[in-house]
Amino acid sequence: MNMQISKTPIGLDGIPAAETVLSHVDGERGELIIAGERVGDLAGKSSFEGVTARLWNAAMGTSLNEANVRSRLGAARERAFARLPELLPATRGMSIAEGFRAAVAGLRGENGLEHEATIVGALPVIAGALLQRAKGEDPIAPDPTLGHAADTLSMLRGRKAEPREITALDTYFVTVCDHGMNASTFTTRVVASTQADLFAAVTAGYCALTGPLHGGAPEPVLEMLDAIGSTERIKPWVDSALARGERLMGFGHRIYRVRDPRADVLKRAIGRLAGGGTDLPFAGEVEAYIRDALRRKNPDRPLDTNVEFFTAILLDALKIPRQAFTPIFAVARAAGWTAHAREQLRGGRLIRPSSAYIGPMPR
Repeated sequence: MNMQISKTPIGLDGIPAAETVLSHVDGERGELIIAGERVGDLAGKSSFEGVTARLWNAAMGTSLNEANVRSRLGAARERAFARLPELLPATRGMSIAEGFRAAVAGLRGENGLEHEATIVGALPVIAGALLQRAKGEDPIAPDPTLGHAADTLSMLRGRKAEPREITALDTYFVTVCDHGMNASTFTTRVVASTQADLFAAVTAGYCALTGPLHGGAPEPVLEMLDAIGSTERIKPWVDSALARGERLMGFGHRIYRVRDPRADVLKRAIGRLAGGGTDLPFAGEVEAYIRDALRRKNPDRPLDTNVEFFTAILLDALKIPRQAFTPIFAVARAAGWTAHAREQLRGGRLIRPSSAYIGPMPR
């Protein structure tokens, strides 16, 4: 029996699933615009609270500012800490990434309080508690007077962060807070389109993020750098990996045809961390050789550095354990997830794509 052959773009490539005012990715030009600003410009002048205000205002028509969001997130972190005895039991025996998923799924609304702040405020508290428990320690109480990045570092590491460390993590949060219709954001919007609540939508978004094709590559970047080990091993190690057809982590992107603009923002942030134990010269040598090798291998469409390469180096320099990389990504991306969910709910249309059936037909 003849099978039907479909010309439908697989994976919905190039098919708009929503209209949004939140972010725009131009893969041909290597440009990311978040709520009207290029990511490089935004990272230089806005805090995470400031960009979160921009996203929520754009999605919901509110008029929040940086101070409003900072206050709301500080209060939300305190509320989340008080709820840890309810949230943590479900995470026993799980890895940090798995436990984070279980605890996030346990979040719920609180009377009279904004769900967006409740979610975004809770995520670093959960991540910090899971990391402290893995070390055999009690969770660190949040400080609502601190900024979100500063308090996140304190809860993760059990000590006050230095200004340059706070700036680095805050830049990371701004840089990855939203990124168009990526897999986790699309998942969040699909769930929100059913009129499920914000907690269900964000939990689904995090589940999508944990897949290795979406948010799971920063840790393997460090494993690759560890395996290379030294400058003299860069060429033979990379050449051998390419000859075997292996994927080099931190290079190439589903959307960008040129360099990921977020990579340069984070590279500059790492440079400003100077003295933090970051071996940027070695990482820079690895990056340069891999880019050149990929250009020789695929001259028509060479793969370039993506955000995950420098994400791994930055988070490692901040002494954040590798197993927490995905939850920390979620701490930042929750700003975008909540904004997209609210924008989708305002539109009110169920997302229900069709499929191209290529199976047999009845006689």
